[in-house]
Amino acid sequence: MNTVQSQAGQLELLREAKIRDVLGDQLDPRLEASGVLAKDGAFYVIFDNLPGIACIGAGLSSAQRNRIIEQDHGHRRGFEDIAYDRESDRFYVLIESLPRGPKCFMAKVQEYDGSFRYMSAAWLDFPLDRPNKGLEGLTCVYRNGRSYLLGLCEGNKCEGGAKGRIPGGGRIQVFHRGPRHWEHVARIRLPETLLFEDYSGISVDGERITVVSQASSALWTGRLRPTSWGITDEGTTHAFPRDALGEIIYGTVEGVSWIAPDQVVVVSDKAKPEQDKRCRSKDQSIHIFRIPASPDAVTQ
Repeated sequence: MNTVQSQAGQLELLREAKIRDVLGDQLDPRLEASGVLAKDGAFYVIFDNLPGIACIGAGLSSAQRNRIIEQDHGHRRGFEDIAYDRESDRFYVLIESLPRGPKCFMAKVQEYDGSFRYMSAAWLDFPLDRPNKGLEGLTCVYRNGRSYLLGLCEGNKCEGGAKGRIPGGGRIQVFHRGPRHWEHVARIRLPETLLFEDYSGISVDGERITVVSQASSALWTGRLRPTSWGITDEGTTHAFPRDALGEIIYGTVEGVSWIAPDQVVVVSDKAKPEQDKRCRSKDQSIHIFRIPASPDAVTQ
């Protein structure tokens, strides 16, 4: 469904490539890209169906520096996003939802050092009601001498099913590291005017925050409050480019990361069989977009 109209113009595509084309034959033919992190001139991409982490140069060309960082420890699949803590030089990879007890599910993060050596895994202590609808995005914020992980719920009000598709209830859960797991310490409500059907990726840089939606094929930008866990205003929504008939073509957007105040990198999952064929031309890909300037756009 195309329920979100752009408030401030469509995003401008700068360049894009199929992930398979920039990595060659290094990966499984099915590339369920689910998260991306821009760091030091490279893009780190994780996959729902593979344990390896792709490192891709910012030019999105088939250069020799593009590679797969193989992983032999921890979970082998189910990854949803990747975050980095500059203070501790640690990477975190999010597992959306795993059983913890007979009727409880929780997300988990795997921790890696700055060279992507596996360190440990820990729960994000927030109960989820089902295995396949949990935390879909992850980013790291350093505040008041402490690192926090922000987990983006996939469904509105963190619900699954039809309830989760009712717009206006975007939620971000905030965690800090405790003795045994990541403790839930706060919740951020996204604006009720943000009419996304789902939420598939998040990135924070300073006070700038962006969230993407797969079902709505759109990107929202706003600002975090500097001294509390909240959003300063309604922010701005930009649609991903549509085709000549105004139909969605970026229908599998899964992850986002800030590159610059007016640029983001995005990755796309493999299109589902029931999705329109027009979405397949953009699936399993990595894209760089410019956020257009406008009087209301939050791009400073």
